Amino acid sequence: MVALARKTLIFEWRRFLPAVVAVGFAGLLQLLQAALVLGIFSSAGLYITGSDADLWVGFPGTQSVSLGRPIDPDLEMRLRMDPAVAAVEPFDWVDADWRGARDTGGQSVYVIGLDPRPGGLLLSRVLSPALRARLAEPDAVIVDRADTDKLGVGVGDVAVINGQRVRVVGVGHGLRALGGVNIVASLDTARRLETDPASFGRPTFLLAALSDPSQAGQVATRLRNDHAFGPYDVWTASAFSRRSIMYWMLDTGAGAGVVFLAGIVFLAGAVITSQTLMAAVAGSVREYATLNALGVGMRNLRRVVLEQAFWVGAVGLLGATLFGLLLLAFARSQDVPVVLNLPVTLLCVAVAMALAAISGLAAMRGLRRADPASLLR
Repeated sequence: MVALARKTLIFEWRRFLPAVVAVGFAGLLQLLQAALVLGIFSSAGLYITGSDADLWVGFPGTQSVSLGRPIDPDLEMRLRMDPAVAAVEPFDWVDADWRGARDTGGQSVYVIGLDPRPGGLLLSRVLSPALRARLAEPDAVIVDRADTDKLGVGVGDVAVINGQRVRVVGVGHGLRALGGVNIVASLDTARRLETDPASFGRPTFLLAALSDPSQAGQVATRLRNDHAFGPYDVWTASAFSRRSIMYWMLDTGAGAGVVFLAGIVFLAGAVITSQTLMAAVAGSVREYATLNALGVGMRNLRRVVLEQAFWVGAVGLLGATLFGLLLLAFARSQDVPVVLNLPVTLLCVAVAMALAAISGLAAMRGLRRADPASLLR
C-alpha cells in the first residue's frame, strides 16, 4: 500500500500539486510567523542576551528591562565587596526625545548608558571594542544602522537629545529595540541627558559578572535574601531575559494576537488542503473501486489516502523549508528581526504534518463512493 500511495503521487502529480502547495504555503507561513515573532520579542531581551553579565540587580517586581526604575547607587559598592563578584557595571536608562540633523520630526528614543572602557559588560556581544571605545568622547552616541533613516542622521552628524547636542560617532548592528529606538552612549553622556531629577546619579540596573558563572543561581538567591542588600531584587541573566520576553509576549496582549493569527493560518491551510485531497480522491474513485473489487479492503484504501497525505505534507514541507531559508536570509540582510531555533522549527513541522493528517482524514470521506458497483455505470 505504501508503494501504491507513492506511485499514485508520482503519476498523478498534477492532481496532488495543489495540496502540496497548500501544505507548503501553510507551513511556510507558520515558519516565517514563528521566526518573526521570536525575533521581535527576543529584542526585548537584547540588553541581557547581548551582555556578559551573570546577574542583574534592579527594582523589585520589574517585569522588563524597559520598565526599570532608579535604584540606590550605593548597591554598586555592596556588590563589589561580595567575594563571588568579579566585575560590576551600572546601566543607565533614559527616556528621551530625539531631533536629528535632517527634518524627520521628533522621535522617542531610549538612551542606553554604559561603561565604554575595555572589558565592559553591557552590550559587549553587540558592540565591537573599537566601536565601544568611541563612546569615550564627550557627547558621543551610537545608533543602529537600521534606524539611521528614521533618525535622520549618519556618522559624524550632530543631533539633539533632550535639548543637548550629541554627535553620532558610529553605527552598530543588532541594536533595534521593541517599541522604540536604542541610542547607546557612555554613562557620563547618558547622565548629562537625564531630565528627571529623581534619576540623577541613580542607575537603572547594576550588572555583575561572577568569578564562577555556574554559581549565578546560588549567588542571586543569597543576595536576594541578604537584608543588608536592601529592598532590591537580583536575577540571573537567563531568568531576567525570559521574564522580559514573556512580559511582552503575554502581559501586553501581543502574544494572544499571534496565537490567534497562527490558528487562522492553520485553519485556512487545513480547509484548502483537505479540499484538494478530497478532489484528488474523487478523481481516482474508479481506481479505488477497482482495487476494492479485486479484494483490497476499505481499511487498506484508507491507509493509502493517509499515506498520500503524509507524502503531500513531506514534499510541501521540503519546498517550504528551502524557500523559507531564502526568505529568512533576505530578511536578515534587510535588518528584519527574525530568529529561528530547532525546537520552534520542529514545532512548525509537527503542526504542518498535523494539518496534512487532518486533511487526509477529511479526504477519506471520498472513499464512500469507491463502490465496485460504480464500475458498471
